[in-house]
Amino acid sequence: MLKTVAAAALALSAVLAAPAANAAPDVPDFVTIDVVTVNGSGCPAGTAAVAAADDRTAFTVTYSQYLAQAGQGSGPTDFRKNCQLNIRVSYPQGFTFGIAQADYRGFANLQQGATGTEKGSYYFQGMSQGVSRTHNFSGPKSDNWQATDRATVSEIVYAPCGEVRHLNINTELRVNAGTATKANSFMTMDSTDSSVSTKYQFSWKRC
Repeated sequence: MLKTVAAAALALSAVLAAPAANAAPDVPDFVTIDVVTVNGSGCPAGTAAVAAADDRTAFTVTYSQYLAQAGQGSGPTDFRKNCQLNIRVSYPQGFTFGIAQADYRGFANLQQGATGTEKGSYYFQGMSQGVSRTHNFSGPKSDNWQATDRATVSEIVYAPCGEVRHLNINTELRVNAGTATKANSFMTMDSTDSSVSTKYQFSWKRC
């Protein structure tokens, strides 16, 4: 009798535990991303690529010529570079999405006295509400840099259900030579391969 009760309890425990163990994010069956327009000094034509993750929870943007610099050897407009992407995200009806987190990465070579800034913002076409974050870096620094923008649940802006709204992503790099005018300082958000990219994580919800 005790063995029977124990076996039943074990089976019930397994049944209750199974959903938690096998739980998966509520994501659509397919997601495709198309770049509609690309503008900016940090992403000349053909130097920015966008790809959706296989698990449909995120997408990445990879740049190949995104570099801002100041100080010796730089031009008068080199201190600021920007890029604006207008992308179309396609997915099944019954879902909508927002951006829950953005991870930016690159390399910084900032001399003593120089500073760098990375700024990212994103909003849906035709909507005034959006998200914007700024991250500052100070020299001396010669290393990879990373900045993360993480939205709380209440901060996530979702596309209107049942409407096609393109997502606008704006990024910017700035370098200020400061007191290091006789040396070159720079920041990049580019990559020679696909291993360094900006990652945007979706927040999906059903309409």
